[in-house]
Amino acid sequence: MAGDVLKERSALFLGSRLKRLAERMQGDVIKVAEAAGLAIQPSQYSLLATLDRYGPQTIGELTQAMELSQPAVTRMAAKLADKGLVTIDRLHKDQRHKTVSLTETGAADVERSKLYVWPQVEAAVNDLLAGLDGAFLDQIDAIERMLADAPLDQRARARAEAGLTIHEYSDARAPAFHDINAEWIGAMYKLEQTDIDVLENPRERIVDKGGDILFVEAEGLGVVGACALQKTGQDQYELTKMGVLERARGRKAGEYLLKAVIARAERLGAKRLYLLSNQKSEAAIHLYEKLGFEHDDGIMREFGARYERCNVAMLYRGA
Repeated sequence: MAGDVLKERSALFLGSRLKRLAERMQGDVIKVAEAAGLAIQPSQYSLLATLDRYGPQTIGELTQAMELSQPAVTRMAAKLADKGLVTIDRLHKDQRHKTVSLTETGAADVERSKLYVWPQVEAAVNDLLAGLDGAFLDQIDAIERMLADAPLDQRARARAEAGLTIHEYSDARAPAFHDINAEWIGAMYKLEQTDIDVLENPRERIVDKGGDILFVEAEGLGVVGACALQKTGQDQYELTKMGVLERARGRKAGEYLLKAVIARAERLGAKRLYLLSNQKSEAAIHLYEKLGFEHDDGIMREFGARYERCNVAMLYRGA
C-alpha cells in the first residue's frame, strides 16, 4: 500500500494538502446542504453571503471583498445566475462594473441556509478545532484524523438531532476525565490504585504512551462523558474509563461516545481492542454487546487480574 506523500512531506506540499482538506470538508458540507433541500456548492456560499450582508455588488467590489481573482468571481456569479440565485446587470461593458444581486429565490435559499446549513457546519467545525494545540502541521493531522472518524455532515447531523458533540483530549479537559469516572466508579465500586493513577495522570498514562481520550458534550450540560484507549501492546488497546454523568443518562451520550472511540481505535490501527468490566455494570455491558464486543475467556485470563472488581472481559469483533 502506498504511503501518503502529502502527509509525509507536509511542508513541501502544504498547498496541495490544504486543498485536499478543503475538498474533503466541502464534500461534507454539500451533504448538509442537500439534506436541507439546497443545491448550493460550498464554494458559492461566500459570494451569496457577501450579497446578503452588503446588498448588490459589482464584480470589482466582490473581488475586493472576497479577495479572489476577478475571473474566479465572474465564473462563480455566472454559475449562480444559471441557477437563478443571482442576476447580473449587463449594462456595463467593463466586467468589473457588472452588478450582481440576489434574486428572490437566491434570498430565500440564503435564509434557508442560515437556518439549516450554516449553524450546523459552524458547530461541526468548532467541534473539530476544540482542544487542538501544538504545531500547525500537527493540527492538520488532527483535523484529518477527526474527519476520517466522523465527517462534517455526520457531526452536523448528530449535533442537530441529539445535541451531542465529540471532543479531543486536552489538558484543560483532564479534570472532567477524572470527575466523570470518579463519579460512576465511586458509586458502584471503589477507586482502586490503578484507577487513581490513570485518572490523575491521563496525559502521562494514556496519551503520551500512544493512547487517546475522547469526550462527549451534551448541549446545555457541557462535557458529560469520557472514554480512553490505553495502548497495551503492538496494535493493541484497552477501552477503559468510559463513563457518563448521571445527569446526562437517557440521551444516548454513552452510545454516541462509544461509536466514536471504536472509530478512533480503528484509525489508530488497533488489531485487538478489548475491555474489562463487572457484571454489575449491566447497562454498559449491554451497550458493548450491541456495538460488537463479545465475552472472551482469553482476555479474562490475560488481563482480568488488573482490577479486583473485574469479572467480565470482552473483545471487539466488529458491529
